[in-house]
Amino acid sequence: MEFGVVLVVLGGFLLGGAWSMWKADHDTRGRTGPQVLIAVVLLVAALLATASGILRLV
Repeated sequence: MEFGVVLVVLGGFLLGGAWSMWKADHDTRGRTGPQVLIAVVLLVAALLATASGILRLV
């Protein structure tokens, strides 16, 4: 398996983690600041991993 495919799959897992963190809000308080920060960091990492995986495959 090529390293580019591994990066694309890793990006998918990170994207799923970002979505999971974003959806895990509290019933009354909503989303907390650290929760939003973790979701944004995971989203950026997912985008970087996916983009680098695609570029590596090309």
